[in-house]
Amino acid sequence: MTWNGILQIVFYMVLLISLAIPLGNYMAKVYEWKKTFLTGILKPVEKGIYKLAGIHEEEEMDWKTYTFSLLIFCGIGFFVVYLLQRFQGSLPGNPQHLGGVAPDLSFNTTVSFITNTNWQSYSGETTLTYLTQMVGLTVQNFFSAAQGMAVLIALSRAFGRQTTKTLGNLWVDLVRGILYILLPLSLILAIVLVSQGVVQNLSTYPTVNLVEPARDTFGNLITQQVIATGPAASQIAIKQLGTNGGGFFGVNSAHPFENPNSISNFLELLSILLIPAALCITYGRLVGEPRQGRMILVVMIVLFCFLLAISLWSETMGNPALVSMGVDATTGQYQPGGNMEGKEARFGVVNSSLWSIATTSASNGSVNSMHDSYNPLGGLAAMWAIQLGEVVFGGVGSGLYGMLMFVIIAVFVAGLMVGRTPEYLGKKIEPFEMKMASLVILIPIMLILLGTALTVLLPIGYNAANNPQAHGFSEMLYAFSSAAGNNGSAFAGLATNDLYYNIALAVVMFIGRFWLIIPVMAVAGSLVGKKKVPAGLGTLTTDTPLFALWLIAVVIIVGALSFLPSLALGLIVEHLMLFH
Repeated sequence: MTWNGILQIVFYMVLLISLAIPLGNYMAKVYEWKKTFLTGILKPVEKGIYKLAGIHEEEEMDWKTYTFSLLIFCGIGFFVVYLLQRFQGSLPGNPQHLGGVAPDLSFNTTVSFITNTNWQSYSGETTLTYLTQMVGLTVQNFFSAAQGMAVLIALSRAFGRQTTKTLGNLWVDLVRGILYILLPLSLILAIVLVSQGVVQNLSTYPTVNLVEPARDTFGNLITQQVIATGPAASQIAIKQLGTNGGGFFGVNSAHPFENPNSISNFLELLSILLIPAALCITYGRLVGEPRQGRMILVVMIVLFCFLLAISLWSETMGNPALVSMGVDATTGQYQPGGNMEGKEARFGVVNSSLWSIATTSASNGSVNSMHDSYNPLGGLAAMWAIQLGEVVFGGVGSGLYGMLMFVIIAVFVAGLMVGRTPEYLGKKIEPFEMKMASLVILIPIMLILLGTALTVLLPIGYNAANNPQAHGFSEMLYAFSSAAGNNGSAFAGLATNDLYYNIALAVVMFIGRFWLIIPVMAVAGSLVGKKKVPAGLGTLTTDTPLFALWLIAVVIIVGALSFLPSLALGLIVEHLMLFH
């Protein structure tokens, strides 16, 4: 690890926090229906949408109506995206004349994008038309991100309000989240990415002559190559800002047309964590206690840095097996050093490791290097970031409402220790809230472990692993961790484009998204009707460094107890095997 690498990380974190604070304050104004600098421009558009859709913005919903409306909205999106894929061969926007997508892959991809997972068992440039990419996937990138933010905002209102039944209007929250937050940020980022060389066109793929002709595996002479292009920048902007992660090209942000240089790499990396970090500030403003939001942001940063330290230590040391053979893995003037397998030379170990932890912490799933090629502990850090519940920043909205469920559990356990009724922000935490919060934490754990266990037992499951023994098991464990956590990244050595994986992972993605939203909204519905209890001498203060440490301990303990045995069977034993 060089001083240059340390300075890059410090600069990244400082800039992230510096931008998150004003953005968080701005988003609080958006969801409080206060005037912003964009109101004069966008208010007529917003009013027009409400009028066209028949939305009465002053009408609010209880938690059941809010949740049911969200599920119906996602259901409509499912059918649109599925049908677009199945019939894309007969639709316009198809200059490459691609055919329809197979039913099982269409099902998997559709569930993936409506759940903000963006798991991809295909290469976009050879499978999906421009129309499908733009109207299907890119639109869902906006919708799924706005849905996550809407659920968080509803939960925030539940903590801030009292003795009422309503949590706001879903349709208003969706419109304002897209119109005032996601669209402006995506437009700015897309334009900057285009300026850096990210492709954005609707042209037919060009064919170019090779400088040096080559032969294929059958001995045929190859003199030309087809270069895939398309409307990539517009999709990449929202995939990062909305913590979606689905790449326009198969290799995602490792592709030079998606991520051509260090500037585009830094901007995309910054975009991954920007909104999740800012939402902590937004949450503090909405509940009327800014210190609460800052405390949660600090917890996320500490956990993030802990995971990043593990990844950097593992990847900068190089591969011990190669080092023992005399290979020089030190950083020098003419080599990047460390474990460069699966990494782009233009990014190096530091930027690759930073991206791997950011993308797995943020439920983003985009990659600029191949996680399957990381050293075992580097891969473990990325996988464990997902298995912690995607609460270290997490997806836009979903990461913070997941962390708030951990806060409820931390408060409840602390209350039991001192014999007091647990309270958080003046609201009593009772058995119903604990049951719902427990479901939010336990359901992903169940999906990951049961899904992996079933896959290991089935020949169709374990035969898809291209690596034997411990690493093959880790590839399967990572796939179900990614699906349950709605992350979308992968240990790419697993061949998942078959009937079993397409259906199994889609089911896990669906449950991992919506079976968590429902109990979160149930908690919101329960809390919003409660009176706030005045703080007393025995009230547990939840905005102090002591509570932050307690919350970190709860998150780590749950993650360790749940997944240490499975990690020991895979990546931990792999690490030990490197030295024997």
